[in-house]
Amino acid sequence: MPLRSRLALLVATAVAVAVAAVAVACWFVTREQLEDQLDDSLRNAKMDNAALRDLLSSCLSGGQLPAQEFPGQYTVQIVAANGDYCTAPNTTPVPARPSDVAVAAGRRADALHTTENDAGKEMRVYTRKLPPVVGSGQANDDLAVSVARPLGEIDAPLSTLAWVLALVGGIGVLGAGAAGLWVARAGLRPVDELTEAVEHVARTEDLTVRIPVDGEDEIARLSHSFNSMAAQLASSRDRQAQLIADAGHELRTPLTSLRTNVELLARSDDTGRQIPAEDRKALMASVKAQMTELAALIGDLQELARPDAAQPGPLQVVALHEITRTALRRARLRGPELTITEDLAPWYVRAEPAALERAIVNVLDNAVKFSPPRAAIDVTLHRGELTVRDRGPGIPAEELPHVFERFWRSPSARQLPGSGLGLSIVARTVHQAGGTIALRRPPDDGPGTVATLTLPGAPTPPPGG
Repeated sequence: MPLRSRLALLVATAVAVAVAAVAVACWFVTREQLEDQLDDSLRNAKMDNAALRDLLSSCLSGGQLPAQEFPGQYTVQIVAANGDYCTAPNTTPVPARPSDVAVAAGRRADALHTTENDAGKEMRVYTRKLPPVVGSGQANDDLAVSVARPLGEIDAPLSTLAWVLALVGGIGVLGAGAAGLWVARAGLRPVDELTEAVEHVARTEDLTVRIPVDGEDEIARLSHSFNSMAAQLASSRDRQAQLIADAGHELRTPLTSLRTNVELLARSDDTGRQIPAEDRKALMASVKAQMTELAALIGDLQELARPDAAQPGPLQVVALHEITRTALRRARLRGPELTITEDLAPWYVRAEPAALERAIVNVLDNAVKFSPPRAAIDVTLHRGELTVRDRGPGIPAEELPHVFERFWRSPSARQLPGSGLGLSIVARTVHQAGGTIALRRPPDDGPGTVATLTLPGAPTPPPGG
């Protein structure tokens, strides 16, 4: 069953239960009111003294009374303390109950009950002590008078009321079902639009679809969430396409150079024309350099292939100062003519050791790569802040916001080896460790760039760490 049909059925069922509860309560309250009115009419029934005198005389003598002495709506009879009872002519007797006899005997003030007359009709009976009857000449100390009316007088209105309530309730339930169906259709229209949008995206892979958002209810929040999800997916797909395009562009340059060098060596072997030893050595060195660059680029791509939201490797307590010293030894091998100074205070952090070492190596490699011959590089570590200062050409202020983007390279660094991925990998590693990284110009306005890595930690390892 569709959702809108289930909602309409639910609304109709809820209204039906409510209407049924109200109708039943109304019927019972009305019956209670009618019974109270009937009882009050019996208690307040006024009987003429002459009619009572004639009835009493007739009951004692066995005579007959005119039928019109008592209206047909009442059944009046005399009840004696011995259990005998006498009814007015042309009325069906109502058997006296023990409570009626108790009133006649003086053991009760009055009695009110429901019973059946000799014809099987339910009667409401009120019995009280027989008042003094003037002119009867009879003592009535052991007599009571009962006044009865048929319960059918209230059964007919109650039956009519039940049919009216059933009819009105049925119309109400049908109306509620129709209204529920209309409300469900109107309320679920945004859901239908969302469904159509999802089906359209699944069918066409078009992530530009957006659902109009109106209001601040749950449906509006759902539509807004879908729009945000579609925008994020479109952005992710665009980033993937850009990554592939940038990777292809970066791979094309070393591959072209490598192919050219290999073709020259192959042509030399095919034609028998030997390449001079120095040129051959240079070609081999170029091939080796291009292969090294390709290997580094592929490694960087594999590192970036991990989703940004993926969980990092197992975190361990590592000595940042020791990792930095290890990275410095590698940096000195790559730039033996450079002067690299270090001032490393102990600092322990919680991070992935291999990823953190790779990040620091990347930062130091950049400093070595952009430093002029015999320049100085200063490396300091103080209270979790690792600072690397080089004396290279520096980075213009307008380019600083882009240095951590994938494949971005400064125009001045286009001719230098590299893939433009190193700093983006550094930024991701530092962020996963809960730290920050920034590049800025030196505070003394001198040449070079200052790279600052800040990682939370402590100067001493934690107990058991």
